[in-house]
Amino acid sequence: MYGRATFSPRDIELPIVQAPLAGGPSTTALAAAVSNAGGLGFLAAGYKTADAVRADLAELRSLTDRPFGVNLFAPPVAEDRTVAARRYADTLAGEAERYAVAAGEPRRDDDGWDAKLELVAAERVPVASFTFGCPSAAAIRALHGAGTAAWVTVTTTGEAVAARDAGADALVVQGVEAGGHRGSYDEESPGEVGLLALLQLVAAAVDLPLVASGGIATGRAVAAVLCAGAAAAQLGTAFMRTPEAGTSQAHRQLLGTDASTALTRAFTGRPARGIVNRFMREHEAAAPAGYPDVHYVTAPLRAAARERGDADGINLWAGQAHPLAEELPAGELVRRLGREAAQALGEAHGRLEP
Repeated sequence: MYGRATFSPRDIELPIVQAPLAGGPSTTALAAAVSNAGGLGFLAAGYKTADAVRADLAELRSLTDRPFGVNLFAPPVAEDRTVAARRYADTLAGEAERYAVAAGEPRRDDDGWDAKLELVAAERVPVASFTFGCPSAAAIRALHGAGTAAWVTVTTTGEAVAARDAGADALVVQGVEAGGHRGSYDEESPGEVGLLALLQLVAAAVDLPLVASGGIATGRAVAAVLCAGAAAAQLGTAFMRTPEAGTSQAHRQLLGTDASTALTRAFTGRPARGIVNRFMREHEAAAPAGYPDVHYVTAPLRAAARERGDADGINLWAGQAHPLAEELPAGELVRRLGREAAQALGEAHGRLEP
């Protein structure tokens, strides 16, 4: 498939990957626009049923005949945290009153893990990427049997070695600058290393193609990670203001501003980087580790706040470079990033010539 047993980051026409952006911003239109422009678009399977993902795949294939990827959430491995999540729910009584909706009931689930693994294999999806953990070696072999590449998100060298040993085809190296959830295997010990340092550390530890992710918003940044050893750059926040993205209006209005970001467990129980708002400031101290339990507790509150357009009550996932995000069609953004990266690499080469 595509010149290899499985699709590699090196097979992308332009070395630009659209991050999956689960929870709303991910759309078939966005993934298709990125792939059609020569990058690699992704669908987010997180928070969706296998049937919903199947429908998305059919729609995406009607929009593009280019390669694309689907991202899956690995099942939680930590102990049950429902008791701690219920205690946290008690501290959110003011939010429930504010939005006139009760907090949700915490629960543990695997986000339809087995059904979605079977789906991506049955549909022969070119790339399946994984967040929050690494599939078993048996699961990766099953994907390979369907011609599907397995790309695993890592935030430490230890995670990178474990993914390599399980048979991963490539690694998505996520620096601490990245917006949204940390992709760490252990939600209580997330990797907190910056992208440039982490790329060097992972490249020294494993011999696999690397996709750099975190704080990349310009062609020059794409060029920088390519020089640092990445085969491609993954951008998420940079695509969230494109017209194809499903980003809420309240969220869009703060992207591209100089609003600060921070890591928080307040919304889901798993560390994630977002724009600092009232909910984060008021509830971070009480928020326990415990994904997806806490996610289900806050989900009704966030939905109500989103319906009201209240940016102070929703998770505003954003990377540290979000002030550079622009309102630009996704395909145009991909092509511009490619041109800017090529120019930056040429300028760098010129500076190094004797």
